[in-house]
Amino acid sequence: MKQALIPLALFLVIAAFLFAGLDLNPREVPSPLVGKAAPAFELPVLHQPEKRFKPADMKGKPWMLNVWASWCVACRDEHPVLVALAKQDLIPILGLNYKDQPEDAKRWLKQFGDPYLFSVMDAEGRVGIDYGVYGVPETYVIDGAGVIRFKHVGVLTPEIVSGKIMPLLKAMP
Repeated sequence: MKQALIPLALFLVIAAFLFAGLDLNPREVPSPLVGKAAPAFELPVLHQPEKRFKPADMKGKPWMLNVWASWCVACRDEHPVLVALAKQDLIPILGLNYKDQPEDAKRWLKQFGDPYLFSVMDAEGRVGIDYGVYGVPETYVIDGAGVIRFKHVGVLTPEIVSGKIMPLLKAMP
């Protein structure tokens, strides 16, 4: 009789875990990078390919890294939020143009507006791998010491900016 209850008990445990998972937000993907130094890289700047950028260039000031691409449909949805945030001039927003063609990216920014201090080109997606990019868009807030303080997978909304990013920026020195 007890042996007959073991499968039932296992089923109930598995069902409990699956049921608990229904309350999780798939956009809040835990990142092992939050609280750690942002991965180093050196990439060419989109509009000035002879110029190169590395995260160490931002040392001493907080900044935001937004992963985007001209082929990304969801990036169009988030773009007005980035443009509005850039107009507030609260934090420099740098773009990581991901697996894109430079001419397509330039044309896209010209058409929809350019909220970025500048964008760098990650044509092969290697930097995206180092940052654990699941897909575009993704956004990272990096403090003045070069530590990732926040990661958001998916479209930034005004609610995410006001509820999560703004309080984080106010708390940073």
